[in-house]
Amino acid sequence: MRLNRATGEISHHTFADLPGLLNRGDTMVLNETRVIPARIFGATPAGVKIELLVVRFDAGEVFAVVRGLKKLKAGMRIDFGRGLSAAFSRREGDIGVFEFAMPEDALKKWLHDHGNIPLPPYMGREEEPLDRERYQTVFAAKDGSCAAPTAGLHFTPALLGDLGKKGVLRQHVCLHVGPGTFKPITEEDITRHAVDPEYADVPPALFNTLLETKQHGGRVVAVGTTVTRSLETAARHGGAYSGPTALYISPGFEFRAVDALITNFHLPKSSLLVLAAAFAGRERLLAAYAAAVKERYRFYSYGDAMLII
Repeated sequence: MRLNRATGEISHHTFADLPGLLNRGDTMVLNETRVIPARIFGATPAGVKIELLVVRFDAGEVFAVVRGLKKLKAGMRIDFGRGLSAAFSRREGDIGVFEFAMPEDALKKWLHDHGNIPLPPYMGREEEPLDRERYQTVFAAKDGSCAAPTAGLHFTPALLGDLGKKGVLRQHVCLHVGPGTFKPITEEDITRHAVDPEYADVPPALFNTLLETKQHGGRVVAVGTTVTRSLETAARHGGAYSGPTALYISPGFEFRAVDALITNFHLPKSSLLVLAAAFAGRERLLAAYAAAVKERYRFYSYGDAMLII
């Protein structure tokens, strides 16, 4: 779906039509993060089953989303098999903190060898061998995410080639997607919601390219909400940024970097939906979603896309 945020006009396309919807001289920015197989299964000495989704390594500690977190007590050991064990340290909100009996580099290799790709729960099945590549963008390069930046899943090498032939430039940032991306908004006043920090890296040279794009009449096209948050964070730090970002974008936000957005259709009460509403305008976005339902667009991670321009 293409949504004109100035007029509210909606048109319907296939994603392969994208080169015809962008202009020569536009710059498309992609998130090159790569999903790691960070979902692992273990058990306590008493036989209590525990499931971890590793989301962060920090100073010898491992932070994870835990299924069964309330069952854990400080010092309790968990065995994951194949030579891997850990001790539960503490709870920080909804996150469990662990000390693994393995150095970080060795643990990361263990995850790559034995961990599972964290597929979206609504798929209702376990990982299959092909998921290791299917749940990645074709430009994924830097390990660190516990979920794919889903707007990028629509691209193929052939389509990227067609965009290049059209004269659409391509740049990359990196934001490692964490579980906080999917944390639902529970506040009545959405401005009171807070997103969890995620690591973002926007190279210094990138903003010079984006400035040149704008000076020559081109548009900066963010592929996904992660790219949008990365670029808008960098715009507020002088044009480059490397570190955690907890930027929450809601209606009334002043966009300084992004001129167009490619994004999927998002869940209600999500910060992703609120970001899209901030960019398109609340009423225009609601009208577009109503049209998407009528036209039987697919929602969520493996769903269809919209271009807000």
